[in-house]
Amino acid sequence: MTASPHPDPATTTRPDLLRVLICDEMNPGELNFDGFDIEYIPNMPREDILRRLPEFDALITRSRTRVDVELLDAAGPRLKVVGRGGVGVDNIDLDAASRRGVLILNAPESNNVSAAELAVMHLMAAARGLTRSDALTKSGKWDRKFLGVELKDKTLGIVGLGRIGSIVASRAQGLRMHVVAFDPYVSAEKFAQLGVDRAATLNDLLDRADFLTVHTPLTDETDGMIGAEQLARLRPGAIVVNAARGNIVDEAALVDALHSGHLFAAGVDVFKDEPPAADHPFLSAPNLSITAHLGANTVEAQERVGAEIVDRVLAALRGDVSRGAVNAPAMDDATRAALGGYLDLAEKLGKITAQLLPGASELEIEFYGKFPADTAPLVTAALVGYLAGTTEDTPNLINARALARERGVRIVTREVEAPEEYPTEMRVLARQGERRRTVGGTVFGRMARLTRLRDYRVELAPEGFILIVSNQDKPGAVAKLSNLLGTWGINIAGMSLGRSERGGQALFTLTLDDGLTPEQLRAIRDLDVVENAYLVQV
Repeated sequence: MTASPHPDPATTTRPDLLRVLICDEMNPGELNFDGFDIEYIPNMPREDILRRLPEFDALITRSRTRVDVELLDAAGPRLKVVGRGGVGVDNIDLDAASRRGVLILNAPESNNVSAAELAVMHLMAAARGLTRSDALTKSGKWDRKFLGVELKDKTLGIVGLGRIGSIVASRAQGLRMHVVAFDPYVSAEKFAQLGVDRAATLNDLLDRADFLTVHTPLTDETDGMIGAEQLARLRPGAIVVNAARGNIVDEAALVDALHSGHLFAAGVDVFKDEPPAADHPFLSAPNLSITAHLGANTVEAQERVGAEIVDRVLAALRGDVSRGAVNAPAMDDATRAALGGYLDLAEKLGKITAQLLPGASELEIEFYGKFPADTAPLVTAALVGYLAGTTEDTPNLINARALARERGVRIVTREVEAPEEYPTEMRVLARQGERRRTVGGTVFGRMARLTRLRDYRVELAPEGFILIVSNQDKPGAVAKLSNLLGTWGINIAGMSLGRSERGGQALFTLTLDDGLTPEQLRAIRDLDVVENAYLVQV
């Protein structure tokens, strides 16, 4: 499509039309829509964007145009929506947009099929030595001795069963592979719907997999999550693919496993630093197929991403903001003031619940007492906390409910006007089969406090690292744990004790200045006065 001319808005526009500017090169498809005036000016110079943006209700970009404070200020009050074709929004100042009430949209689903198919391609290429044979043949060496392996009847392990992981699972089942996945944030019902076996732990998955592929967001938790220890658990001759984000499979560990022969082969589409340096170990590793972050690069994906972001921006201008929202424009002052500290508390309750019981099939949000405003934003804030870091999308007050439905989480709300122990209290109850976890809290003034963990009353600030310990109500439990923490130089910032009855089951919680290593948490669980212990971070 050719760029449209720069019209004179005084003579060529109608005041009743909503105006949209597409300033970066893409394939936006058909642009004739009733009620809209859409201009497509690919690779529009920044000075022209700054000059003309006040004329438009929405802006659509790719990665080229920086949507920063300067541009948002230049836009003025008319701009309501910015659409980013594709997944990443690194070129957009989300905080500045949110403060100005500008909704940011993207179209991450447009690339799902392309990204999934590239991962399957790497599985097949690695299994048959495709890139190895290609390089040898082109260099004049005719080597027919290489023996590949078949995918049929092998077990594919998938880390992350979100949108892309689910497509990979479907394609692998079509290749007659057995599929097992590990994703603690996806409900058991979703696994059953996909016909995928659910691994209880990451180690369980690694022990069973002939092939391994990862499809998770890159977070502090997933960065390097498949390291030397995890690769060593795979059976000799396994194949590993990373077409998600750089270093989810630790780069150095993967190279070592290939050189040692423990892995048969591997495939990667992503690097920790892109493009890689000329001396990057991947470039000389044996039996490793490499592509240059091409997951989204298909004709069909590029056509979808242009048409999809246009469709979402137009829908948002019509009032439908249910698809692709990346940020949540600032809440009006009256609602925020009325809900006070409960918005922050709700997100923290959701975050704690996710660490105690990930992958819930149902979340019940309960409100006790008379709240001064509609509690719907608090339900959504709890979902934001529960889903944080578990999906390809960033959950926010706009998209959290849709993301929960996508992951098979049922949402139930209950309001009890008569208060119990506190004038107002909020609880998040998570269910997964027979398992259930409850986390509750209240706000004193604007100061949030945890009030309930499971069936125990507590009173603790929901901050930092919280150690939750269950034990029998006998003397000495707190002292033994305190002494152990002291030997590690870990300071206790706060404590709360609770019990069901004298001499029965008890629970105490400690807020710590520092986190615990997995080895330290195991040592706490091994104490004779401790039944179980969990560490959560708020």
